[in-house]
Amino acid sequence: MKTDSGIKVNVGCGLSPTPGWLNFDNSFSVRVARWPAVPVLLARFGLLCGPSAKLTAMARRGAVRFANAAVRIPCPDESAAAVYSSHMIEHLDRAEARVFLAEARRVLRPGGVLRIAAPDLSRLAHNYVDTGDAERFVAGTHMGLDRPAGLRGWLKWTLIGPRHHLWMYDGESLAALLREAGFIDPAVMTAGSTRIAQPGQLNLGERALESVYVEAVRPR
Repeated sequence: MKTDSGIKVNVGCGLSPTPGWLNFDNSFSVRVARWPAVPVLLARFGLLCGPSAKLTAMARRGAVRFANAAVRIPCPDESAAAVYSSHMIEHLDRAEARVFLAEARRVLRPGGVLRIAAPDLSRLAHNYVDTGDAERFVAGTHMGLDRPAGLRGWLKWTLIGPRHHLWMYDGESLAALLREAGFIDPAVMTAGSTRIAQPGQLNLGERALESVYVEAVRPR
């Protein structure tokens, strides 16, 4: 997996790990995969099923590893040629996002590329201006969730936690955040384009209808 140009790291990959990359996720499903009996017990009570169970199985096979990128990315300093994260940063608060970006900068080699895909707030805003549909706009931000109902709902909430968005970005604000984190040459990229050398099977158009893509470079 390691090459002369360095490893490539996908942070917050969920059910979409990239072949040939190191794939990390901090989901509860990945965390419990290390204890074989626990997923079985949770599934029996309906607390681990569907996509969550699939992600646990992927982690058991080693396709996805656990990492909390708001604390540490488990890679050596200056070991990565590229770091990619799709629809993860919006689940972090502002302090957590800054820690994640500092970690991405730490593991990247000088000249390495950070690529972030996130829900595009500007698309939601333009759609609201065009349609005046406030319900659709607020729902599209995912910045709030209904409280869980029933014992099973509360147990799932307690174990897995909420998955709503804590901050939203457009291309300009995301580029500014990367610049603040010490990256250079931030640029909004079109779906399908990248400055990552040999991206392999990385999905450069992941969730293209709702995403903004921003890339930046670690200074040499």
